[in-house]
Amino acid sequence: MGNTPYFTKERVERKWYVVDCTDQVLGRCAASIAKLLIGKTEATYQPGQDTGGFVVAINTDKIRVTGTKLRNKIYYHHSGYPGGIKAATLQDRMDKDSCEVMRDAVKGMLPHNKVGARLITKLKLYSNDKHPHSAQVPTDISAEQLAAR
Repeated sequence: MGNTPYFTKERVERKWYVVDCTDQVLGRCAASIAKLLIGKTEATYQPGQDTGGFVVAINTDKIRVTGTKLRNKIYYHHSGYPGGIKAATLQDRMDKDSCEVMRDAVKGMLPHNKVGARLITKLKLYSNDKHPHSAQVPTDISAEQLAAR
């Protein structure tokens, strides 16, 4: 009997992808990016293993949300001290830094363990269309291709 090859991180070939977030819905775009990071679109995918590639997401300022989420969606965080709860709406966070909104959305869709912590480091976010990763020869993925994956 032959042995099934087990893909370790040394044997996996990493690809680079560029995702343009212009006029894409935040949650759908984040789900597609999470799939690319985990490696579910690759033939070498194995649960619990980091077999995905690197993702460069550009134009995060131009992401859109549906309904009244800009006004009504509230993000909470706590400092750990009594009375230390802070709240910010999605519009406030988008105005301050749209990359962090996208990072939080993708991070919530990744595994909540050591593998997920390693995967989120492979996500590179930029609020405009310029990025310094052209030397890696990334593959551009359009909105239609992203939805089909």
